[in-house]
Amino acid sequence: MFVTIARNALATQKEKTVSFVGSPASTVIFIVTIAASLIGIYRSPSLLERSLFRPYWLIRRRQYATVVTSGFMHADFMHLLFNMMTFWFFAFPLERFLGTFWFVVLYAAGLLVSHLGTWFNQRNNPAYACLGASGAIAAVLFASIIYFPNQSLLILPIPIPIPAPLFAVGYLAYTWYASRQQQGRINHDAHLGGAVAGLLFVGLLTPQAYSILLRSLF
Repeated sequence: MFVTIARNALATQKEKTVSFVGSPASTVIFIVTIAASLIGIYRSPSLLERSLFRPYWLIRRRQYATVVTSGFMHADFMHLLFNMMTFWFFAFPLERFLGTFWFVVLYAAGLLVSHLGTWFNQRNNPAYACLGASGAIAAVLFASIIYFPNQSLLILPIPIPIPAPLFAVGYLAYTWYASRQQQGRINHDAHLGGAVAGLLFVGLLTPQAYSILLRSLF
């Protein structure tokens, strides 16, 4: 398995531009998430309400579908933009690297693990509700950084490329700050659960990747 992934890594390193080709799952997730979120934000607030993940009511009212639907909706345009920007930079190359099956497993694991943590923390709070793909995207981000620690991204108006590990630190710092504000329906705490899921995924699928990462750093 690791030999296959190592070969994929070489191919992916040569294809640093984002491409829909060879990334069917990323393409579907990207398009559906943007379309559903924009419809919910600007056309159908009731769709947002029905998609909210409510830990207190999950079992009591059997709102199991919201575990999935909440991951394709966003509370506002900036929430959507920030998540989709991160997805755009990291998901498409990672799917070509891992293959569609393992990419879908990773994305689902990030979503489920982050929801599990949210459910545990908020299961006795009937007023709590949240939306967003933050957990799944954090899993993609951190898995990608382990496999490709030397990658960087350019975000305007910042004039220099940002190393991916530095972006990840900023990503977690922002969500830690935002989670302390407790405003809106954005599940900022999901980033941590998703990050852990991404790191565990790499450790279980290709533990050798950590050895390669350490050698590249030192």
